[in-house]
Amino acid sequence: MEQQSATPAYVIGVDYGTDSVRAVLVDARTGAEISQAVHNYARWKTLQFCNPARNQFRQHPLDYIEGLEAVVRQVSGQVPVAQILGLAVDTTGSTPGAVNEQGVALALTPGFENNPNAMFVLWKDHTALDEAAEINHKARTWGGEDYTKFEGGIYSSEWFWAKIMHVVREDEAVASAAHSWMEHCDWLTLMLTGGDLASFKRSRCAAGHKAMWHESWGGLPSEEFITHLEPKLAGLRERLFEQTYTADEVAGRLTEEWAQRLGLTTDTVVAVGSFDAHAGAVAGEIEAYSMVKVMGTSTCDIVVAPTNEVGSHLVAGICGQVDGSVIPGMLGLEAGQSAFGDLLAWFRQMLEWPLQQVLPSSKVLTPELQAALREEMSNTLLVQLSEAAAAVDPAESSVLALDWVNGRRTPDANQALKGAIMNLTMGTSAPQIFRALVEAICYGSKQIVERFEHEDIPIKQVIGIGGVAKKSQFVMQTLADVLNRPIKIAVSEQAPALGAAMYAAVAAGVHPDVLTAQKTMGSGFAETYTPNPARVADYQARYEQYQAFGQFVETTTLGGEKVAKETAEAAHA
Repeated sequence: MEQQSATPAYVIGVDYGTDSVRAVLVDARTGAEISQAVHNYARWKTLQFCNPARNQFRQHPLDYIEGLEAVVRQVSGQVPVAQILGLAVDTTGSTPGAVNEQGVALALTPGFENNPNAMFVLWKDHTALDEAAEINHKARTWGGEDYTKFEGGIYSSEWFWAKIMHVVREDEAVASAAHSWMEHCDWLTLMLTGGDLASFKRSRCAAGHKAMWHESWGGLPSEEFITHLEPKLAGLRERLFEQTYTADEVAGRLTEEWAQRLGLTTDTVVAVGSFDAHAGAVAGEIEAYSMVKVMGTSTCDIVVAPTNEVGSHLVAGICGQVDGSVIPGMLGLEAGQSAFGDLLAWFRQMLEWPLQQVLPSSKVLTPELQAALREEMSNTLLVQLSEAAAAVDPAESSVLALDWVNGRRTPDANQALKGAIMNLTMGTSAPQIFRALVEAICYGSKQIVERFEHEDIPIKQVIGIGGVAKKSQFVMQTLADVLNRPIKIAVSEQAPALGAAMYAAVAAGVHPDVLTAQKTMGSGFAETYTPNPARVADYQARYEQYQAFGQFVETTTLGGEKVAKETAEAAHA
């Protein structure tokens, strides 16, 4: 027995983000990270199949498949393949796609290869604004169960049913060919394990937070309600699923084909899929009433609480409360911001416009020098802006911004909202605007913390993971000052992938449960940002200005007063 326990037991966590896929190989017995790999999506890099002006963001499944093979093969070759016992996948969400009867994504079938509606509808795609508004209206007026109540009371255009409604209304060919629809994390897991679509184990995390699944009404919303939303969806419910499963359970084992393609064996256990933020929270060593902030292009804020303590209380205006969506046996609560790093990247792109449009016409610089200059500028611009913005005295800059350039996810989802900046003068500098944008994303975070605590969910500690948390000291110090709370930063560079590896370790039988896997495989914390008392009072005053500015913009935008009224009524119904 001692000999067996000393044998390494490796697991692989695969994390699909917005721009790339990452994999980590971990020794599940010691927590040692042996290897990691990253692959950028080739088609996504040039925004193929996307239309940002319409908020259309689609991803081709070939990007996912090519990335999977690249990263898993890279990490799996580092150790004896027979010692790799498990694998788990997490993805962005809600990112659903249409599939045929065999579970093959439509974009991989003849006739649909270049049809964006046959591809995966990325989380940040907001083409379904009208459908989300319709779902919210019908959920409260149709005379039956309000199926949005465990989703925070407001359904978002970023989520499963709204996106499906939009696609089937827009594209008859896809509507006719789609036998079913799958979240990205479920589709990948089915592809790896094979088997029957009808009996496949769907993700509790995905279904509970985005598809209005709940045990109290027998799973998904009723057929009557779904056809009330859209008659074209008639019969879809029975081709979806009833049961859901937590991410520590076994979905199956690798098929012969995928074992060969990944350099693994058919003995490799594959766990049920999950969402990236929820897996990241596990790696961030989340515990009761901690908030793990997954900070990248957007944020997802994850909280867990003992189910018996929350009871039947419904938290208004968040992204769902789901039993077992993070840690089996505990209630998982999700919130977040639709733009975080994306807001800062938008400003960088604005400043880079001359490099992209004017520089290529230069008669002085060769194309090679132009490309080198563009790359150097892109790589250093945010660093230099951060340094300059940190040196700005807030007392000398009254610039104030709203962080809603991609709508507002939480509190009280309203993806129709737009960003705004006020108090610009002829003397306003780029660093001053950048500082205002950083403050805005921090004020948006503060609103989320306040909503949880207003709803009697105390936030006892804040943990930061993700690219922004690891790379930007300026953003993290500002966030600590605005929240007036310490923020612990997790060590792992690839926290969601590590969390997926923890799920895989439980599914493969290395650890009995997720809490044990956390304690054994957790990488700890690199540093803690503590609030600067000299800044806290100033930021509180500016936060109150941010709230007033937000209320003004939300109620004076075209149609905004009506939307704001309906949103407030929905959140507190």
